[in-house]
Amino acid sequence: MKLSDFQALINNLYFSKDKKRGALGTFAWLVEEVGEVANIIKQKNIDEAALGAELADVIAWTFSLANIYGIDLEKAISSKYPLKCGKCGKLPCECIED
Repeated sequence: MKLSDFQALINNLYFSKDKKRGALGTFAWLVEEVGEVANIIKQKNIDEAALGAELADVIAWTFSLANIYGIDLEKAISSKYPLKCGKCGKLPCECIED
């Protein structure tokens, strides 16, 4: 599935609810999902299925927030990450870590 297809799906499924909740409420849900990811990765034995489900939720809530603001995430991602490192211009990145 293309990013634009997923964004359209999230828009069709949830935009009405997301718009009523507003950006701050939607952002709060996104942060809650990030917290759930953190709780999973802090465990000794990581349940990869649960982690995958929570990462999917993080992405879905990110797309919901983008929909509220009318941001085309496929375009934003392509612009921000143009198939090479934005700093050194290489693939893979050869930047020296700080």
